[in-house]
Amino acid sequence: MIMSCCEPRVQMEKSPYHYPVMYREVLEHLNLNNVRVVVDCTLGLGSLASKLLEKMPADSILIGLDRDERSLNIASQRLSSFGSRVIYFKSDFLNLDDVLGDLKIQKVDAFIFDLGISTYQLSDAQRGFSFLQEGPLDMRMDSDSFFSAYDLVNNLSERELEQIFRKFGEEHYSRRIAASIVQSRRIEPISTTTKLVEIILNSVPGKYAKYRIHPATRAFQALRIAVNRELDVLEKAIDKAVSFLNPQGRIGVISFHSLEDRIVKHAFKRISSIGGLNIVTKKPLQPEDLEISENKPSRSAKLRIAEKVCC
Repeated sequence: MIMSCCEPRVQMEKSPYHYPVMYREVLEHLNLNNVRVVVDCTLGLGSLASKLLEKMPADSILIGLDRDERSLNIASQRLSSFGSRVIYFKSDFLNLDDVLGDLKIQKVDAFIFDLGISTYQLSDAQRGFSFLQEGPLDMRMDSDSFFSAYDLVNNLSERELEQIFRKFGEEHYSRRIAASIVQSRRIEPISTTTKLVEIILNSVPGKYAKYRIHPATRAFQALRIAVNRELDVLEKAIDKAVSFLNPQGRIGVISFHSLEDRIVKHAFKRISSIGGLNIVTKKPLQPEDLEISENKPSRSAKLRIAEKVCC
C-alpha cells in the first residue's frame, strides 16, 4: 500500500534519536549542491534525511519512503521544519516507480538506501526484532504485512528453516537450529523471542557463546530478512532507481552484512558493464574511527556510490 502523508500526523510519538550512519560520507559523495529531487528510499526516523535537506538547495524536495508507519510518524515530526519540501510515502522501496509515477516525477538527482534496522525498532520489544528482550515473535517492518516470524518458525518445514538460516544468516549451525525448532514446536508453538533464543542456545556448542556476537544474531537476522523479503527486492529496486536517475545523478547504498553488500556490488557492476553507471567507490567506504566511537553499531556498515552515465 502506498500512502502519502505530506502533513505531519496529529498524534505524534516522542521523537527518539537514531544516529544517521555514515552521513558524512553520504553528504560528501551524493553531490547535493545542485539537486532538485532526492529520494530517501529508507526514511526511517528522518535522521539522515535531515542532514540531506540541510545541504540541499532551498527549492529542492526530498521524497521519503518507509514501510514502517510508526517511523514515518516520527520522521514527519522531526522534519516538520522543512515543510512542503518533504513528501512522505508508506511504501516498500520496490514500489519507488509507483511513488514517482503518482507524483508525476520523471527524473531524480539522487537516491539513498540505508538498509540497516534502526535502534528505535530494535528497542521496541513488541516488534520482536531483538534477541535481548522478550517480545512476540514478529519482526515485520510493515505491521500490515501478512506473514510474521511466528508464521515462519511455526509452519515452515525443517528443510525450509535450515535454508533460511544458512542462506540469509550464514549460520554455521543452521541444521541443528532448524531441527530443534521443529522438535520444540511439536510440544507448543514458539511465540516469543526469548523462547526462540533458548532453543538456539540449546542447539549450538557452548563455545559459540564465547564468540564476539550473540549466538542468536545470525538466526534472528535470517528470519528478519525472510519476513521482510529484504534481499528479494533489493536488486530490482536498484534497477528501478537507476532508470529514474538524471545523467550524473548518484545512487548510494549503505549495507550492513555481506549478503546485502554482495547484491549491491554485483548490481552496480552489471549496470556498469552495459554503460549505465560509473562506479564511484571501487571499494566500499566504511565508517571512520570517530563514527565508530560515536555509534558502535555502524562498524559493520559499507557504503557504495555510483553515478549515472551521461548519455
